[in-house]
Amino acid sequence: MSAVLLSGWRLRAVMLSVVAAVALYLGVSLWAGAPEVWHALRMVGIGGVLLALALSLVNYSLRFARWQLYLRTLGHRVSAAASLHIYVSGFALTTTPGKAGEALRGVLLKRRHVPYPDSFAAFVSERLSDLIAVVLLSMLGLTLVAQGTWLILIGAACILAALVVLAWRRPLAWLQTVSDRPGQRLWRSLHHLVTVLLQARRCHRPRLLAGATTLSVFAWSAEALAFWWILNAMGFETGFAFAAFAFALAMLAGALSFLPGGLGSTEAVMVALLLWADMPPADAVAATMLIRFTTLWFAVILGLIALVTNPEARGHKLPDQHHA
Repeated sequence: MSAVLLSGWRLRAVMLSVVAAVALYLGVSLWAGAPEVWHALRMVGIGGVLLALALSLVNYSLRFARWQLYLRTLGHRVSAAASLHIYVSGFALTTTPGKAGEALRGVLLKRRHVPYPDSFAAFVSERLSDLIAVVLLSMLGLTLVAQGTWLILIGAACILAALVVLAWRRPLAWLQTVSDRPGQRLWRSLHHLVTVLLQARRCHRPRLLAGATTLSVFAWSAEALAFWWILNAMGFETGFAFAAFAFALAMLAGALSFLPGGLGSTEAVMVALLLWADMPPADAVAATMLIRFTTLWFAVILGLIALVTNPEARGHKLPDQHHA
């Protein structure tokens, strides 16, 4: 299967759709509470915003290290520079349901001899690892707030179900064999799905699962720390446990909603938790908008830049490389 290139009108269409999403979100946010957002920015200061962006970079760096770990486990040694360029390019499509657009990395990696089942297995492993991390961080607030328990239980149930499916090697291998029926679309789709799951099994061996989970927890803790810093800079004194809980539970709500980038659901849960903690409504909205700009939208902007400059996306000829 040849990789689909994003040259010409495809690349422009992707860019325009993402830029439109950023502009719409920014416009609605500023229209809904421009004075409050500017007031929050003044309170946090340039240094505080830069710190939040730096902590987001820590998040992206740790997740990239996990991505490289998955690729190497699957037998592929893509150079760090090229792999980072591809990885960040995927952020351009973060605002898709379940972050599914980030699977674009598989298309870009195909030109570096990484088969689709392997890159998609790494993508599935990433999403599961992120889910584990935000559920664990959400548990920090269980002694503080009981309202989010049902969301945490749903997330935990999804994790358990995924791990059980990945543990069933023989049934998966049997499904892979019986579904190998060329020419029949439904069977072919099932065959591809099972092949991806079998490859993803390799990324969830106990020691690797523990290492990936550790990286994920530290990665998302970095952005939770940025949220805690913003809240305190705005005069809302709270402990890290509550800030991490509110941030992680909002991320969990966004992930389970399957809305593009969790837009709407993430913000609603975050604002609701801050209101529950007696933060003034205007400040709660402003803090939520600020952390989303320095995490989600910062990633999208970096992704757009990486995608535009990515030779794989533009169809440029690459030197011949072979995977390990």
